[in-house]
Amino acid sequence: MKFDIIIAGVGGQGVLSIGAIISASAMRAGLRAMQSEVHGMSQRGGAVLAHLRLADREIFSPTIAHGQADLILGLEPLETLRYLEYLSPSGTLITASEPLKNIPDYPDIDDVLWGILRHPRGHVLDATRIARDAGSVKAANVVMVGAATDFLPIEDVTIRSAIADAFASKGERVVEVNLRAYDAGRSALRHREVVDEFETFAVT
Repeated sequence: MKFDIIIAGVGGQGVLSIGAIISASAMRAGLRAMQSEVHGMSQRGGAVLAHLRLADREIFSPTIAHGQADLILGLEPLETLRYLEYLSPSGTLITASEPLKNIPDYPDIDDVLWGILRHPRGHVLDATRIARDAGSVKAANVVMVGAATDFLPIEDVTIRSAIADAFASKGERVVEVNLRAYDAGRSALRHREVVDEFETFAVT
């Protein structure tokens, strides 16, 4: 078994934290995990890309080839689309909806989101709103972990345990907020919650 994940976003969004939580969960489940990162601009707001490979056997390369990713998980919609060539024909694409316009010629956000939703396994979540409702907008990356859970080869209880441990040093309230964010992200994807303005796109 192998499962390859591309995690995309910009600096400050928690891309590497997502990778750390999923990696810790995988190792708790008896799997092997290997992660590599590519950073763009050094300052906050630069592009960040992580390759995360999970397997039940030895992993020889830290990077994922084009067309081989089982999942692309994005915290910024344009950054998510940027790496579409990595997705396998049967892969899943999940992104947060809120843009972080860190370039002067950022394209129309409607076009970006529709580029994801038109994919047969493309999903868009308003992770910022979901995280705010859970108690903190800082938990948007954990919302995205929840959204990805049903596609990962790891049980829900194992991921929840890894999240609790990851935030334990910050206190019980922070743990509770992040677990709520995780549960809300998982529920949102299961119920196909997408950004409101795209709910009728399929019939227009």
